[in-house]
Amino acid sequence: MNILVEILVCVLLLIGGFFVLVGSLGLCRLPDVYTRLHAPTKATTVGMGGILIASMVLMTYEQGYFSVHELLITLFLLITAPITAHMLAKTALHHENRALRRTRSQHLIASAREQQPPAAPDSPNHD
Repeated sequence: MNILVEILVCVLLLIGGFFVLVGSLGLCRLPDVYTRLHAPTKATTVGMGGILIASMVLMTYEQGYFSVHELLITLFLLITAPITAHMLAKTALHHENRALRRTRSQHLIASAREQQPPAAPDSPNHD
């Protein structure tokens, strides 16, 4: 195997593994739901992205043609991770989980909880 390919795959695996480790530690160590959302989102996008791109480089070199499976998985993770974090934050707001006292912009959390969902078109309150 070419030494440059091995070095590239090793570097990508180390970067990916580092971000997955940091994201896992952040999930365990951060104090509240809202701050915990950041760590696994970054671990998924950067960490798993690095591992999957390393796999894509290795398989492309081994097979002799471009391996698209890992690229599609990486793109799927890049698209779904922010959406998942947003849904978890909205659920935490709905269940009225408290943020840390030192969190800035506490008034934004209160105003987000007060917002009502839009009325359905066939409801009696809809004009």
